[in-house]
Amino acid sequence: MPSTDSTSALSLTHLSRPPSASQPGQPPLLVLLHGVGSNERDLFSFAAALDPRFHVVSVRAPLVRGPDSFAWFDVQFLPNGFAISADHLRASRERMVQFVGEAVAAYHADPARVYLLGFSQGAIMSLATALSSPALVAGIVALSGRIPPEVRPSIALPAELTGLPILLIHGQRDAVIPLSYAHEARELLETLPVALTYREYDMAHEITERALADVSRWLSARLDSPRRLPPSAG
Repeated sequence: MPSTDSTSALSLTHLSRPPSASQPGQPPLLVLLHGVGSNERDLFSFAAALDPRFHVVSVRAPLVRGPDSFAWFDVQFLPNGFAISADHLRASRERMVQFVGEAVAAYHADPARVYLLGFSQGAIMSLATALSSPALVAGIVALSGRIPPEVRPSIALPAELTGLPILLIHGQRDAVIPLSYAHEARELLETLPVALTYREYDMAHEITERALADVSRWLSARLDSPRRLPPSAG
């Protein structure tokens, strides 16, 4: 049964769904990161469509925008693009790294199989966290996001990023974060030694059933594949 862990020692409010499929050893952990103005219940509604081997945790962003409305960092939507708070981005990234460690310990998850799945601003956070702390995660799904210039200085060395699985998904009719931002993110990621899968869909700023089904298949395939070795292991 899902539960809210507001009384636990974890540093961010979240919802949790234990794995429903039996498996040997510690379960993989899937952390869901919502978009700006939303909350932890948003992406958690998709938990039932994801691989039952995952312990799914949907996290509430730390910045309060209003009733049931939260954000990972302040952002302004300008005529020529976006202006974000680099300090907020950095602080939220550090809190996410802390939270992942807490969740792995609290839910007895496999630290070598931690995955991030983010939508919109949550996708930006997933990319920022994984690219700066690649040893923390086994793979990420970034839906309808981008890689802001503020992320680039924190990107880890190529040797640390080798083989990191990334699924980048975007809607061709996205009017919130236009498709050109996805193309920019793809071009940057193609210069890095990550294992990139890029897909576009005939959709707006949303997650359609088709996209969700493909995300679920991609994640399941990662669990069925040999684990990504940490850089120190070659």
